[in-house]
Amino acid sequence: MGEYNQEEKDQEKKGKPESVIKEIFSWVLSFTLAFLAAFFVKHYLIINADVPTGSMENTIMPGDRLVGNRLAYWRNDPERGDVIIFHYPDNEEELFVKRVIGLPGETVKIEEGKIYIDDSEQAMPEGYLKEVWTEETGPYLFEVPDDSYLVLGDNRNDSWDARYWSNTYVSKDKILGEAVLIYFPFSHFGKLSD
Repeated sequence: MGEYNQEEKDQEKKGKPESVIKEIFSWVLSFTLAFLAAFFVKHYLIINADVPTGSMENTIMPGDRLVGNRLAYWRNDPERGDVIIFHYPDNEEELFVKRVIGLPGETVKIEEGKIYIDDSEQAMPEGYLKEVWTEETGPYLFEVPDDSYLVLGDNRNDSWDARYWSNTYVSKDKILGEAVLIYFPFSHFGKLSD
């Protein structure tokens, strides 16, 4: 009987290192899978951004943090009125958030704070503007290249946008996604609307 107990003890000792190794492997695998899932979500599904200035008021307030959908333009192109997150054309290390105004190949004319697309005599409606547009109201004439977009802030009186940039247009390959949801501060939580 004593020998049998000794054999059981020897097997238990052999089993303990194996179970410890299995447990460690299980934890390493869990952390690796979690890291890969987070990496995939962050780099292929969503983008996190913030707006530190008042350039998009009242749609997005200074300090708001938002989430963008990286897949929004996988099959579709940006549309006029979309709020996009993109690499700033004059310094691609910075992310900007602005509204799409001019589409590829369009002529955009700005006169007295009104926007006209392709020689239209009727001004584009812009119900999202913060206030009456009085600063840098034109005249401007933009010829949007075929692979690019013209973007402006909603607070036209205080927005560093295409009117001032050296590289005026945002090329499609520099658009990271469509801004879809403000998640912080909680008082502003909600889906972005046009």
